[in-house]
Amino acid sequence: MVELAAEKHVRYIISVEKKDSFESVVMEHLRMNGAYWGLTTLDLLGKLHVVDQDEVISWVMQCQHESGGFGGNIGHDPHILYTLSAVQVLALFDKLHILDVTKVTNYVVGLQNEDGSFSGDMWGEVDTRFSYIAVCCLSLLHQLGKIDVEKAVNYVVRCKNLDGGFGCTPGGESHAGQIFCCVGALAIMGSMHHVDKDLLGWWLFERQVKSGGLNGRPEKLPDEINLVHLCF
Repeated sequence: MVELAAEKHVRYIISVEKKDSFESVVMEHLRMNGAYWGLTTLDLLGKLHVVDQDEVISWVMQCQHESGGFGGNIGHDPHILYTLSAVQVLALFDKLHILDVTKVTNYVVGLQNEDGSFSGDMWGEVDTRFSYIAVCCLSLLHQLGKIDVEKAVNYVVRCKNLDGGFGCTPGGESHAGQIFCCVGALAIMGSMHHVDKDLLGWWLFERQVKSGGLNGRPEKLPDEINLVHLCF
């Protein structure tokens, strides 16, 4: 019988956290995301207690910008990507109550554009990933009604393609990662009826290649990360 080497996974995650490690240095700019990934893994393994909860929470709060958003690390500019990860980490520790919910909500709401899309930060990049992140974040904070949900839904639907998949912007190529985000956003907003399940199901089935792996889009090599996207 094969067993998961849980303790080895735990030791690896803790080693990445060491600030003088190579992994820690190269991921400094997305440390908040890395913290969420690592802590979630520990929680799934039933090992969340191995980290100093107070130290983690203190660090997360130091990453908050005066705008209400969070950066990838202390002193870094705020971005919606890191803001969701910060909220998710606090939710993991059941510490959402320490947040100024109004401040965080205003930051996310302020990133919604007139067409219903969301920018990632003040510089204006638009991507359906950000739509998913925004509605996920606000849903965790029970503030989803603060955005224009109808416009948010309509924008995601505009990103649907003839093959049943979704792209990062209207007319963008269908991609498993974007499909995860768009379907997730529509699910949170109670709008799954916009998804052509049969057509999308066909597109997703077609992502399996001869080796058994899965690719993110046609004619690409298999990639394990796409297994996560396709299992949503």
